[in-house]
Amino acid sequence: MSAGSQPARATFWLLDAPDSLSVQSHREPDGTGLGWFDERGDPHVSKQAHAAYEDRRFAREACEVVSRTLVAHVRFASTGALERDNTHPFEQRGRLFAHNGVIEDLPGLEAHLGPDYRLVKGDTDSERFFALITREIDRCEGDVAAGIQAACRWVAESLPLFAINFVLACSDGLWALRYPHTHPLYVLERPAGEPLAHSSSLGTSVRSDDAVTLPLVVLASERMDADPGWRMLGSGELLHVSETLHTTRRSILPGPPAQPLTLAQLGTKAQASQAQVVEP
Repeated sequence: MSAGSQPARATFWLLDAPDSLSVQSHREPDGTGLGWFDERGDPHVSKQAHAAYEDRRFAREACEVVSRTLVAHVRFASTGALERDNTHPFEQRGRLFAHNGVIEDLPGLEAHLGPDYRLVKGDTDSERFFALITREIDRCEGDVAAGIQAACRWVAESLPLFAINFVLACSDGLWALRYPHTHPLYVLERPAGEPLAHSSSLGTSVRSDDAVTLPLVVLASERMDADPGWRMLGSGELLHVSETLHTTRRSILPGPPAQPLTLAQLGTKAQASQAQVVEP
């Protein structure tokens, strides 16, 4: 979620929405994490290797954390043990990252990373993919979009993959990619002042003052409420949300992966995690 120049809470999306992350964590129980930036722009990450719905810290931080940009994730593990180091979001070079998908041939990816493999602390394909993006941003002299494009094109051309949907956040911007068409990725651009009152599955009405009074851009792998403004990104489409909430989109991966994986080709653990969010 990005609130532009005005810090905001994400309580509605984390706890109260009909398909909040707390609700989703009943289906994706292997870890929960929240990343945000303080008033100086420094990143903070709080994460645990258990479900959000049973995590008191997650509930407390959902109500208390205020930031211009927040990244939250609930994990259904496909690669790596149920440990904190394997829980999203990840932080590198002051950026936050969360990924939804599967990349295979991790030895090939590690060899391509070379000495930059030192950025990786855990076992996941996601963190290795993030390290590649970080390395390519450095090589592009801090140009985030160019680094993302270089990393994603190499992965699409060189590794077997099922999906590489992700969000990447800086203190002053947010990027998101959907690729390929395997999983959905939605964006909601909410102007300030629109009423926000939805009925949950329990029939109760909920409100979020920040979501009512402030303009917001929300990215999610599922439509989290009944707002008609949710729009799906196209396959290969990179979205950028600026610090003024201006959004731009462009295609950086126009073709299919060189080595696409089907759900049936994944291991049992990965199949279970990815079947939850395959595009309907």
